[in-house]
Order: sequence, then structure tokens, then C-alpha cells
Amino acid sequence: MAEYRAPVRDIQFALYDVLDAEQHYARIGASEASRDLIDAIISEGGKFAQEVLSPLNQSGDQIGCKFDNGVVTTPPGFKEAYQQYVEGGWPSLAGNPDYGGQGLPESLSVALNEMVSTANWAWGMYPGLSHGAKLTLEAYGTEEQKQTYLSKLVSGEWTGTMCLTEPHCGTDLGLLKTKAEPQADGSYRISGTKIFISAGEHDMAPNIVHIVLARLPDAPGGTKGISLFVVPKLDAESMEPNNVNCGSIEHKMGIHGNATAVLNFDEARGFLIGPENEGLRCMFTFMNFARLGTALQGQAAAELSYQGALAYARDRLAMRALSGPVAPEKPADPIIVHPDVRRMLLTQRVIAEGGRAMIYYCAQMGDVLHAANSTEEDKEEAEAIMSVLTPIAKAFLTETGLEAANHGVQVFGGHGYIQEWGMEQIVRDTRISTLYEGTTGIQALDLIGRKVLADRGTMLRFWTRIIHRFCRDNENKKMQEFIRPLRSHYREWGSFTRKVGMKAMKNRDEVGAAAYDYLMYAGYVSLAYFWAKIADAAYTSLDQGTEDPDYYQGKIKTARFYYKKLLPRAKLHKEVMLNGGKTLFDFSDQDF
Repeated sequence: MAEYRAPVRDIQFALYDVLDAEQHYARIGASEASRDLIDAIISEGGKFAQEVLSPLNQSGDQIGCKFDNGVVTTPPGFKEAYQQYVEGGWPSLAGNPDYGGQGLPESLSVALNEMVSTANWAWGMYPGLSHGAKLTLEAYGTEEQKQTYLSKLVSGEWTGTMCLTEPHCGTDLGLLKTKAEPQADGSYRISGTKIFISAGEHDMAPNIVHIVLARLPDAPGGTKGISLFVVPKLDAESMEPNNVNCGSIEHKMGIHGNATAVLNFDEARGFLIGPENEGLRCMFTFMNFARLGTALQGQAAAELSYQGALAYARDRLAMRALSGPVAPEKPADPIIVHPDVRRMLLTQRVIAEGGRAMIYYCAQMGDVLHAANSTEEDKEEAEAIMSVLTPIAKAFLTETGLEAANHGVQVFGGHGYIQEWGMEQIVRDTRISTLYEGTTGIQALDLIGRKVLADRGTMLRFWTRIIHRFCRDNENKKMQEFIRPLRSHYREWGSFTRKVGMKAMKNRDEVGAAAYDYLMYAGYVSLAYFWAKIADAAYTSLDQGTEDPDYYQGKIKTARFYYKKLLPRAKLHKEVMLNGGKTLFDFSDQDF
């Protein structure tokens, strides 16, 4: 079984050395987020993750959730762990103080979420879904709704979900059929069926607050006629059932410890959130957080799989090193001496550590966007950067995180395919991450279509200017091996974007044909920026003097591996992208 160990030092390195967390929190007016407090959160959160959640990960997978006539029971230990989580005050960490929260920056909760998610992804989804519901209610709910629902969600007493997908309607929400009939008292009667609802029914909390998309009777068709509603499982006042019933739970490839429910709303009482027919706009508060949370799943898979594979590779004996015996006193050498095993381990490591920096950076941009003392200029930059990086982080880190998880199985060889080691579970649990909250292809279309071409590259230029400034400010001999290729890639990024745009003016299918490779190129170049930041931070620590130079030298060596072994993949994606879509449409639909 892969036992999780919270990477406390690596998290601290990412926060303090790479992303200047202390200065960041001072700049946004969060003076209470001192280094002592941050360290305490990381330390105690790490203990909870590895001592309470990690031991439940494999048993939760093997036992799974049980369904009996509408009642869902979570695996043994899940409910007790959640009560311990609530009693520890963890759900309220970044909550609004007006509703019982601790008022700490959102980015701090992301560091906690990383440890929770890596230790036990299925369990972590229960409070994770609540977080998005909290953000939506805080942004668009009425004061009465906040007092009724938000305070309970902030404390963790109740949990939350988002209910979007229907049997006939996945990504294309314009096909949505769930109805909302207005009532004389200002409420609505919600009727319809929602599927694939993560944490949609369970026994960990007495009430579940569902955020539901539905149509009003006179709503226009398509996506312009969708409204957003809060619909509790139990009436908030009487705690009587509210005609929200679980029809079944899915039998899934992975995340067996999390209930993926079919929910039937039969004239359930709900309340409008935000303006009529603007549900999608309000929902994206939820969705953007969910996409970053899904990016975290890719990073978490890389981290957990790396930890398991590294321990195994140090112990497992097989053959001798090609250059001669490394452990002549043993019958064979540990497999960590073999180049291909090292390739896989280092690939896992660069995704885990580089992905952590990318996600934490996105979370800091979210802090800036919502900080009371941020200037309009700061908010504009933060929003543009988040708009570009969110689909990149979600799709790129889940694709490469799945790759890293598969490497974990490969390092173990045949043992990786066996349940008891826990490596195949990471692959099964992670496979969904490339699908939900929008598939890789959907994220790619969002990036190149809505975020880049639609506004003629304005948002993209905010991001590439960040990379440009970093390259400009680090023109020194030590950093040249990173600065030169990084500069070359970000400069050509804008150039071939224009080429794709020109092709799209003649044939819009060219955008779809280029989208996946465009996103993967963007992912490799963006991750290269964060690995250059990591190398620069390591050089700074070495120059200042440190009692552990090997730790920082290791970061530089890992950055070097990324630049030599993974960043070249960007060139392949560029070539494929620029080859256009003609070969895709040489076939008629009947030729397939």
C-alpha cells in the first residue's frame, strides 16, 4: 500500500521560496497569515492527512459506498474522520468571518486541500464539493440564504454539491431540462434528474445543500435560459425531507469511497441564486474553483505515486547497473539505478513539484482578485492570468498526473498491477480527472477559443508578460540554461497563435483541430516557467548560505531534467498543431 507522507518541506519551499507567500499575504492585507500560523496549518493538516485519512484510502476503495433504498453509507471510518475534520475547524479556514469562518486567504486552504486530496482523494471530495458551494452562495446568495446555508457550510455541519449534469446533457448545458416553477411565497419547485453528482448523498453530515441548474417556465432556450438555485436535501428550518431522493449510485472505475449519485428532484423546494437566466455566469464561480481542484487531483496523483514508486525502487532488487554493480554485497542492485526507472521517477517528481507551484500561484491570483485592498489594475491582471491558467492547469496537470500515476504502476512492474500495493488504485482514481469539470478537449477549446482568440490574445499577453519579466530580471550565467529556452518558447507562442487564428478565419474547425496540442504546448511552457522559478529560488538559497545545500541542488537538478527531457515535448505539439486539421476531415462520417 502506498503510504502518504505530507511533503511539509516541499510545501514550505513552494510557498516561501518560490512564491513569496509572506510578502503576498502582506500585500493583500492578510497580516494574520504569519509564517508561524502557516507552518502550524501545514504541520497539523499534514498530520491529519497522513495519520487519519491515508489509512482509510485503500479500505475505502475496496469497501466503497453502499446503497440501500435511497440511503448511502460511506466506507468505515469516513464519517468519523469527517467529524474530526469539523471539530478541528478545518472547513472554516478560509471562510467569511461574518458567517463563522476564520477569514484566512483562500490559497492557504489550497495547501491544506493538497495534503487531504493526496492522502485520500475520495474522502477529500466530500468537503471539496462544499467549498465550491460556499463560494457561490457568498458571491450571489441573498443575506437570508447566507445566514441559512452559508454558516452551516462554513462550519462543516452541512456539506454541499453542484448539480449540473443530466442523463441527456453533460458538457452541453444548453440541453438542460430540469424545471423550476415559481411559487407564491418566492420559492420554486424544482423537478428533474441529475446524474454524476459527486458526494450527492452520504451519511457524513445531516444535510446536503445542492446548487442546482434549472429552467424557469418562460426561459429562453439554450444556455441563455438557465438559472441557479439552492435546494437543500432537508428543509433548513424543519429538517424534514425536501423531495430530493437518491435513485442510485454509480459503479465506477475508481474513487469508490465517494458516492456518485443519481438525484431525483420531485418538486423540491428551492430558492433562486443570483438573477434569473444568469445561472451559468453564477455557476462559473463554482466551476473555476472546481477546475483548480481537479488540477490538484493530477498533482496529487503524481505526488502519491512518486512517493510509493520511490520507496519501492530503493528496495526492489533486479539486475545490475549497466555501468557495474552498485551494491556488490547484494544479489542484485536496487532498481533505482536503472536509467528508465529514474526517467519515470523524475517525471513524476517534476509534475508533482512543478504542478504544486502552478496551482498555488493560481490560488494567490485568486487572493488578489478578492482582496479588498487590491487595485483595479491588480485585479485585472489577476483575472486575466487566472482565465488563461485555469484551463491549462486543469487539463495539462490531469493529463500529466495520469501519466505519472501510470509510471508508478510501471516502476512496480507486475506488483503495480496488484491491488495490495495501491498503485493501480491511484490510476483508477485519477482517470476521472481528465473527464469531469470539462474534458481535456473542452478545456482546450476554452483556452484557445474563449481565452485567446476571442479577445485577440489580450489575456494571454498578461501571462506571457509575467514570463517576460522573469526572463528579463534573471539574465545571469547560472540561469541561462533555463532562461534561453523559456524565452524562445514564450516568444513563439504568440507567433503561432496568430497562425492558428488566421487558419480559423477560413475554417473554424481549425481551432478544434489545434486545440489539444495548443493546450499541451501551453502547459509545458507554463510549467517551464515555474521550474525556472524553482531553480532561481534554489540558487538564491544557496547563495545566501544554507545548512542543507543538497536539498536546493536537488531542485536545480530536477529543473534541469524537466528542461532537457519534458519541455522538448512542446516542439512536437507545436508541429502537430501547425499541421492543421485537413487529415481529420479527409474522411466522411461514414468512413469511420
